[in-house]
Amino acid sequence: MPKSVTLKDVAAKVGVTSAAASMALSGHERISEKTRAAVKQAAEDLGYVPSSAGRALRSQRADAVALVVPNSSAHVFGHLYFMHVLTGMSTAANAHDAQVIVSTNADTSNGGVAYERVMRSRTADGAIVTSAAIDDHHVEGLVASGLPVVLIGNYPHLADAVSVGIDDVAATEQLVEHLVTEHGRRRLLHVSGTLDHQTGIDRRDGFLRAAEMHGLTDVAVIEGDLAEESGAAAVEQVLRERTGDERFPFDGIVFANDDMAVGGLAVLRRAGVSVPGDVAVVGFDDFGFARVTTPGITTIRVPAEEMGRIATERLFDLVDQRPGGRAHTELGVEVVLRGSCGCDPERAAAPGPTHSH
Repeated sequence: MPKSVTLKDVAAKVGVTSAAASMALSGHERISEKTRAAVKQAAEDLGYVPSSAGRALRSQRADAVALVVPNSSAHVFGHLYFMHVLTGMSTAANAHDAQVIVSTNADTSNGGVAYERVMRSRTADGAIVTSAAIDDHHVEGLVASGLPVVLIGNYPHLADAVSVGIDDVAATEQLVEHLVTEHGRRRLLHVSGTLDHQTGIDRRDGFLRAAEMHGLTDVAVIEGDLAEESGAAAVEQVLRERTGDERFPFDGIVFANDDMAVGGLAVLRRAGVSVPGDVAVVGFDDFGFARVTTPGITTIRVPAEEMGRIATERLFDLVDQRPGGRAHTELGVEVVLRGSCGCDPERAAAPGPTHSH
């Protein structure tokens, strides 16, 4: 095995002490610019890789950030949302020469293992939390622990916490507005996400608010769980409960995400219900599935990767104690119009505004 290059080797090449070489590599102002440049060049020439463990020991930094998801790893790696968030986090973390750690629970019981692992191990300089339930008190404990924390999503009960998200209420209102004004749909079904999560509540409330605004009275809500199977189950339930000889009792379905819309589309197709002829269908997220169905699914494009990147940048601001501006950063979304609502495929509406407050 070739001998690994040490800091002492780098120092010897330049003709300085190991301590001076270490200070030069860290950019210490006590070392001249000329010496800093020479040491960095020597390290590059020799292929020297600093020890992350030693660097962390000296700086009291772990050079890592954690993504805390209070759910099982199967749930995390089975949903494209988390892959987009991780991509954004990794982009920002790489720019800071840090790694990303994912902390999950062993099951779906909303326990505190994912949080405690990060707080007790000291393996991360800060944490980003996403997809926590509204009654998950562990989030408050993590925020109060003193560890730098950024939340992805909306947490009304933690208004002072640093967070990054979108306006789920307004985005869902846009979808309903489109179905009503552009396609004349008046009998609408909403298949929601789980209503123990703020995202599920906000998207349901956006649906109901828009329905009330347009004077719609023939509307219904069925709670799903964001999985493809629950979208299928909701449509099957409606088909079982229909009366008379109507093909389908609603002329529009607003799914809280694209996964459920995919499941619902399959059931409608098997039942001989035409989309968008009999029923217009819209989803939410645009993480990939909506582009490959027949017809393609009209949806809201959520900037999940951008949320992950910005959340990580805000986290490094907290870790380095830099002022970061307002507590909540709100990103704009885009309505992507495809064939499932009756529009020409791949037409995109104007993007929504971006806010910070």
